Amino acid sequence: MTLAPEAPRPGAGTAGPAISLRGLTKRYGAVTAVESLDLDVAEGEFFSMLGPSGSGKTTVLRLVAGFEEATEGTVLLGGQDVTAAPPYAREVNTVFQDYAIFPHLDVQANVEYGLRVKKVPRAERRRRAAEALETVRLDGYASRKPHELSGGQRQRVALARALVNRPRVLLLDEPLGALDLQLRREMQVELKQIQRDVGITFVFVTHDQEEALTMSDRIAVFNQGRIEQLATPHELYERPASAFVAGFVGTSNLLEGDVARTLVGESGPFVVRPEKVRLGEPAEGLEPGWCAGEGTVLEVVYLGATTHTVVRLDAGVRMTVADHNDETVAAPSGDPANGAAHARRDQRVRLSWRRDHLVPLAGTAHEEESR
Repeated sequence: MTLAPEAPRPGAGTAGPAISLRGLTKRYGAVTAVESLDLDVAEGEFFSMLGPSGSGKTTVLRLVAGFEEATEGTVLLGGQDVTAAPPYAREVNTVFQDYAIFPHLDVQANVEYGLRVKKVPRAERRRRAAEALETVRLDGYASRKPHELSGGQRQRVALARALVNRPRVLLLDEPLGALDLQLRREMQVELKQIQRDVGITFVFVTHDQEEALTMSDRIAVFNQGRIEQLATPHELYERPASAFVAGFVGTSNLLEGDVARTLVGESGPFVVRPEKVRLGEPAEGLEPGWCAGEGTVLEVVYLGATTHTVVRLDAGVRMTVADHNDETVAAPSGDPANGAAHARRDQRVRLSWRRDHLVPLAGTAHEEESR
């Protein structure tokens, strides 16, 4: 069962975006948290705002929800200007990291709470709450109290309580941050499936790049109150637009200046992902269309699925190589790891990578930080 479709909203169209932000700015005294932001989020999209603490992503979410008042600019939901509207007058609901469910109420009462406030008749409340609980895979849990639930189940109760109101947009403020790693990964898959089932727009705030890459249709990477890059997960990872994005989304090897001229023949800056770099012997020949540099292995880090090898190149830069552990080989210590890689500590090696795996950047890391 999925949530029953809601009657068309007055003035709601299907052609325009679910959210439109124009010139959105938020200042706290002398501090600018969000600066002149223009952004459209499509109807039915799973959209993530990714960035470090203080980058402005949560402020944008609160501006859309109506919890903060914009200093400048406009917020449109479904084409309607809601910039001055209070939170209760906006067709959005928010799910927070701490769940914010009532400990003294059972699951049924928690999910029905918003409908009771709106004075929805009891039979309708029960029907819609049952639909919402089934949507989040909690049918059969209606009579339980929050303390009888796991962290993931409490998160689903908070999600059902938001969905039961049938918002145009669901805002999620780091909702998986309190869960352990395994449960967080399970919930990432479930959240995406739930979003597909209900078909409404999800706007997800996180500082975890794995979460954003796993679930999103598009991702906006925030830095100092601005969007550094807006792209699909694949585009964001494979073609980062700046040194900041390359460093924040995954691991990257940055080549610039004299180092880039030595290794690539141009000053750059460029990045190349660790999994694109090949680890070999110094005497190996170089194929056409490849770049290479020799150096000394500083460290080898076994990460289960992959082994990361850190090499100090003679050109004056550290580079990381990521190898998938396709086969289990006994390491010198007897540990199940890539023994060949571990044996390379302090050894001379050659790193090589295809030129077409180099991604040119708009500026250096220093330029991005000082912008």
